[in-house]
Amino acid sequence: TLDRSSAASDVYKRQVLRRSVQLLAQVTKQAAVVQLPNLKVSRVKHCEVVALSPVRLLLVLITDNGRVDQRNVELDEIIDQDQTFRLRDIVNSALVGKTLSDASVELAHLVDDAPLDIRHHVLKVATTLIETLVEQPSDRLIMAGASNLTRVAREFPEGLPKIIEALEEQVVVLKLLARVPDLGNVSVVIGEENEEDQLRQASVVATGYSLGTGEEVATLGGLGVVGPTFMDYSGTISKVSAVARYVSEILAGEQCE
Repeated sequence: TLDRSSAASDVYKRQVLRRSVQLLAQVTKQAAVVQLPNLKVSRVKHCEVVALSPVRLLLVLITDNGRVDQRNVELDEIIDQDQTFRLRDIVNSALVGKTLSDASVELAHLVDDAPLDIRHHVLKVATTLIETLVEQPSDRLIMAGASNLTRVAREFPEGLPKIIEALEEQVVVLKLLARVPDLGNVSVVIGEENEEDQLRQASVVATGYSLGTGEEVATLGGLGVVGPTFMDYSGTISKVSAVARYVSEILAGEQCE
């Protein structure tokens, strides 16, 4: 059930982001891009440890952005109920509130300080959790509206193909979106200000989106538009900001359900 719930949530998030980037491309008449949630900023909310049998555990790892992973752990020795509870407490004391990358580091050191009677169980659980935390797909993008740039092709002195090629090279755009400001602030990079050669004939207007719009909310990813240096900057900034806020509110609403 947890796997299905997590998968459904991931599909929903992707649909929201796809619709949003299409909307952004439509209202700005430019190429729009959005980065799928950046798991590096996710933090561990809880790790449940359930004994399925005396030699088998179920681990359920939950993060603050709604991701749920579950793994089975086959033990070499029998574990009793008291040991299971202690194991759960040890794991959560090390992981809760940590980013996924920091959690992996904590797990690597967890075995050294574990009580002798459950140290072998801690090793098995830590190994499984590290594999769960590090086996992540690379960051990805959803793009829409690249064809909009053909209507302003004359605005790109060195030709439109160079811009399209840059958009198709996800690494180039991901570098841009990795530096976006938090929700509420918008980054504007114009022409020669772009670090990437392929985009020095274009402008990039981008911001971050999150789970919600309150204070101290971690940015999950970036979204924005790529267009000519001659554009309606105030209007584009307003539209990028509005779509980012819309995405954040929708995802926060889904998280609360």
